[in-house]
Parts: sequence; C-alpha cells; structure tokens
Amino acid sequence: MNWFIWSLLSAFFAGLTAVLAKVGVEHVNSNLATAIRTVVILIFAWSVAFFTKSQALSTIGRRTWIFLILSGIATGLSWLCYFRALQLGEASQVAPVDKLSVVVAIVLAAIFLHERLNWHHWVGGALILMGAVMLGYA
Repeated sequence: MNWFIWSLLSAFFAGLTAVLAKVGVEHVNSNLATAIRTVVILIFAWSVAFFTKSQALSTIGRRTWIFLILSGIATGLSWLCYFRALQLGEASQVAPVDKLSVVVAIVLAAIFLHERLNWHHWVGGALILMGAVMLGYA
C-alpha cells in the first residue's frame, strides 16, 4: 500500500477516535481519560513493534531520540487539549477544528523543513481553514 492509502486509513481511524473518545469522556475527567487512552496506545504500539521485529533500540541515534521525545510531548499536549475540548464541545465541531493541525503542519514544514509549497498547498490549506472555521461555528 502506498502513502495515500495509509493516510486514508489514518483519517478513518482519527475520525473514529473522535466519536469513541466523545463517548469515553462523558463521565470521566478528561486528563484521566487521556491517561487511560495513552496506556492502551503504549501497549498497542510496543506490541506492534515487538511482533514486527522492527529495529533494535540501540540503533537509534541521539538526535532521533530527542525529536521523537519532543514529538511525544507535543502529542501528549495535543491529546490533553483534544479530550478537554471533546468534553466541553460537540465532536462534530471539535474534530474539524483539531484538523487545523494540517494547516499548522504545512506552515511549519515550509519554515523549518524548507519544504517547497505550491499553489495546491496554499489553496488546500485555505480550504481546510475555512472548513474548520465554518464547522467550528456551526
């Protein structure tokens, strides 16, 4: 499977996550809900890494460790905010606003990774932004 199929699967599971999480945070503190979800993901991710015999930890360089740790911290912060938003708002509004991360990623990739953006990126990003604002205030 190519990157696009994996991306579609990611989008499907992310959408499913929003609905399942909305029900899951209904009667529990959002921070505790995030912690429970994180433990499940931790077990799941290590199981997949173990059973696929992906790579020895000793082969991972220092720079990679630093950026993966920073990415993990950013993910944790994102999840804490996302679960709190789901607790306070409708999943149909929270999820589209959360997807503004796509626009943030495009801009940050251009600035820090020096990725070359074409008009497709700008128009697509603008449409995502407009869609998120429109659905966020629906």
